[in-house]
Amino acid sequence: MLHLKPHLKLRRLLPLALAALTSTAAMAAIPTRQQIDVAGYVIHADLDPATNRLSATATVTFTSLQDLTSVVFGLNNGLQITSLTSADKATLTPERNATDSTVRVGLATPMPKGATSTWTFTYSGMPTVDTSPVDGINFLHIADPVSILLYPGRWFPLSLPGLYTDRFTAEVHVTVPTGERAIGSGVAGEHVAPSVNGKARTEFIFNWTKPGFPGTIVAGNFLPPVGAADAPNVHVFTTEANKAKAHDVANTVAKEFEYMTNQFGGAESPLLYVVELPPDAVSAAWAPEIIAVKPTASTRLLANTVAHQWWGSEVSPATLNDAWITNGMSRYAELMYLEDQNGKTALQTAILDTEAGALAYDTEPLTSMGRLDPFSPQFQSMTLEKGAMVFHMLRWEMGDEVFGNFLRALLSQNIDKGIRTAQVQTIAEAQSNLKLTPFFSQWVDGTGAPEFGNNYEVFRLGNGKGFRTVGSVTQDLDLFKMPVELRIETEGKTEERRVDLSGTESAYNVETFGRPRRVTIDPDNWLLKSTPDLAVRVAVLKGQEAVAQGDLLGAIAEYQKALDEDRGSSLANYRLAEIFMMQKNYQSAANSFRDALRGNGDPKWIEVWSHINLGKIFDITGQRERAVNEYRLAIQTNDNTQGAINEARALMQKPYQRDDTSGS
Repeated sequence: MLHLKPHLKLRRLLPLALAALTSTAAMAAIPTRQQIDVAGYVIHADLDPATNRLSATATVTFTSLQDLTSVVFGLNNGLQITSLTSADKATLTPERNATDSTVRVGLATPMPKGATSTWTFTYSGMPTVDTSPVDGINFLHIADPVSILLYPGRWFPLSLPGLYTDRFTAEVHVTVPTGERAIGSGVAGEHVAPSVNGKARTEFIFNWTKPGFPGTIVAGNFLPPVGAADAPNVHVFTTEANKAKAHDVANTVAKEFEYMTNQFGGAESPLLYVVELPPDAVSAAWAPEIIAVKPTASTRLLANTVAHQWWGSEVSPATLNDAWITNGMSRYAELMYLEDQNGKTALQTAILDTEAGALAYDTEPLTSMGRLDPFSPQFQSMTLEKGAMVFHMLRWEMGDEVFGNFLRALLSQNIDKGIRTAQVQTIAEAQSNLKLTPFFSQWVDGTGAPEFGNNYEVFRLGNGKGFRTVGSVTQDLDLFKMPVELRIETEGKTEERRVDLSGTESAYNVETFGRPRRVTIDPDNWLLKSTPDLAVRVAVLKGQEAVAQGDLLGAIAEYQKALDEDRGSSLANYRLAEIFMMQKNYQSAANSFRDALRGNGDPKWIEVWSHINLGKIFDITGQRERAVNEYRLAIQTNDNTQGAINEARALMQKPYQRDDTSGS
């Protein structure tokens, strides 16, 4: 996903967490097929922020999906099992595999398919980001002022590979120091717990009784919840340091929740607890009734996370091959809300970035994503961005009203269930009365996107009757079949026509009163298609992801690819300048920032931030007068994207000083 933000750090809006790579060896040890179906958990967890320790017992009831001689559970490497017993109190012996954050439990007596068992795990430890099942991503940490126990962090034994596919119920008891508050799904109450070493403790109880994903707990020194006007269902929990942001977050989330309720129908629960994540955690996480975000979360990130109350919580993918359904629809719900608040142009601009993410790793069909690490850039880009584009294109084929009916049917017919790709097609066809096999074959079971060409001639009609445009739309995918919009701009009225494309060439014939000046294919950008501009965006996106992984040389190579496509790309020049800035190659950085200013000016914020960064370079190299001039030029743009003008004004007063600890 490409967010065109001025700062170098790449931010991903994920339904699970930030994207990252895990090793191939780690993935290989996890069962390729789901071994068990977990029905539910009863968990007692004790958090001690003073020592960063989690102590817990987890009783899990599950049914075998095949004949088993061993069972594999995911469990964070920072947690050590001290005992594991079956329902008949027999002792089981787990074997830790730190490579993939799992424990394997061998069975003395094989477990036949369909058998149900209940095991109790007792474990404890001091988990950190270094013990995370995904390198570099903090899902689980017991700390002051905020502790996070996020479902992907495997703070309780998870069935694998059932991440966000194996639905379960959970009764969770969480004990924290008195004065702290725990937030979870299905609030059931709280009471005083026995003190430990003279320190008072409070137990919070949560009970989520519907099959779902209630495995996220956030605890900390939270203030009393803040609500939104006319939205008593929204409760925002922040620490003292971030209380000033609570009201704005509450109002934003309330508006988003109301919008999505109107679009999709009621969520599983009308309650929504918005809780603060610490600075070193993932950007966002979700669970039934839970929206966990950093205080700096953008409106779009909040919308994406709210959308998971429907797309992920109410319905979930049956397998990871179906993850595009919920990931993609959460992204598209975010874009629908953006359109509702800011208009059609805002949606069209955002779709350009979505298209780049959709094609950046488009080498495998969406229905083959289950073989990939769900935290890899390819899995995330494909399921989020291409998934969103699938829904965007379905909307174009169906029309807005039918598309809305389709989404509501998709949810209502699969509440508390996993959904498969085939069901999406069946429901889409039933709601629209369209035959959509060609659509799903191209966009879900296939790869690639068409590259359109347009050949036409204009003929004057006799007796002043106007003009006839005779032409054909060409594209390079032999099996492609889909309608496309043509916009014919004339000296008078602009005409629009819908043309059904089939095969590599499709003819059209349009009569207009005014002489056509231009004929544009898909002017409102409904279809995923290959274009030179998109090739630039894809290369920039992959460069940003290389930076996020610490591969600066790889990033430079990608940005150079973008510039090979378009030397005037302001974005590619700006991103390349950022790399040179990181490397302290200030002359090259200055050259590239100036190239960004001379380029196509897309996106607009590049102008203000290029001037600011040039000013920083002049400050670093002892040229204060030139630096001040650049800051003045930045202020004159009147563009305060991400506080640019505020920063420029501050730098006018005090010279920029390089932070040598960050290398910038």
